[in-house]
Amino acid sequence: MVEGQDGGSDASPVEQALAGGIPQRVGWYRFHFADERWEWSAEVEGIHGYEPGTASPTTELILRHKHPDDYDDVAATLHDIRRTHKPFSARHRIITVQDTIREVVVIGEQLRDDTGEVVGTHGYYIDVTPTRDALISDAVAEIADNRAVIEQVKGILRVVYRIEPEVAFDVLRWRSQETNVKLRALAEQLMADFVTIGGGERLPPREVFDHLLMTAHQRIRAHGAGRSS
Repeated sequence: MVEGQDGGSDASPVEQALAGGIPQRVGWYRFHFADERWEWSAEVEGIHGYEPGTASPTTELILRHKHPDDYDDVAATLHDIRRTHKPFSARHRIITVQDTIREVVVIGEQLRDDTGEVVGTHGYYIDVTPTRDALISDAVAEIADNRAVIEQVKGILRVVYRIEPEVAFDVLRWRSQETNVKLRALAEQLMADFVTIGGGERLPPREVFDHLLMTAHQRIRAHGAGRSS
């Protein structure tokens, strides 16, 4: 399950600056196999063009929003997930309720119950629709530039998922907030993971990095560090 944050306020001023003031373009979802039950965050709801709390996700609704040229691939991916219960990563277009085309990356990790059985998939949507708007202020960008490890991980995200720098930062910030782990600690863990699996000249397959991204907080907590409160 996706973990929430407890609202602690002892983050450093730099952490607070890096974690605030940027529009959300990343959100979570869950899909339970047994009863075909979906859950999504307000951010994912908004990516589809809905006001928060106005739409209940279903398989039919999810597929209805897929771009006609991408529909068959998405439907096939969903069928494969139900059958194999494997993690996945996909990039496709959706059509919002306002008939706007948006491009998204969807990451899925295995959702397990208390016994360890795979009962669904959970992960996140990343809205990677090109935009001309500057999403990061000069001040925040300057701070980020001084945080070498964050910039390195942003660079990896950009290459692996083919996303813009500000979207890569949104992904890191979102995982930091959802898991209640400091942004820098999260980036350091991801960089350590990348080096461990042979990073450097060759990037890991996307599905490998999907898993690292979704589980980095667990390895941080196993070492007793990185909590943001």
